[in-house]
Amino acid sequence: MMDGDTWVSCVVALGTNVGNREEIAFRALADIAATEGFRVTGSSSLQETVALGPDGPNPDAPAYVNQIILMESAWSAHKTLEHLMSIERQHGRERTGERYADRTLDLDLIVYGERISDDPVVTTPHPRAHERRFVLEPWYDIDPGGHLPGRGPIEALLASLPADPT
Repeated sequence: MMDGDTWVSCVVALGTNVGNREEIAFRALADIAATEGFRVTGSSSLQETVALGPDGPNPDAPAYVNQIILMESAWSAHKTLEHLMSIERQHGRERTGERYADRTLDLDLIVYGERISDDPVVTTPHPRAHERRFVLEPWYDIDPGGHLPGRGPIEALLASLPADPT
């Protein structure tokens, strides 16, 4: 059940490196916008990035298309994540447990309001978002004043990262 009239601002990272990446990203954004209890308030342009592997950037793997989606959710953090995972499955996502696997669609809940939680199901903010240029750059592009709860302004986090290796 939705939480009434309480809307929570969220940041979602979209990534895809299998299939027609641009079409998958476009359709996934439309699916998010069409989900009851979700309101999309902004989305970055698509950005192509080198895939990450267990040892860092992996230029031999198919490149990713990444996007940040700003939205509001009327659902709890757990239910918000459930809806996002359902959209992943609609686009052929299979969770194998392999951390750096290629994927048709990856939707990560980066921020759920000001919630800071190490809940094993829904950790917010995303535990590695502050280290990921492919999250921070498109986020900064559409929300330069944004901040990652518990970590600080996106601009400062982005400035603290090493230069992009590609």
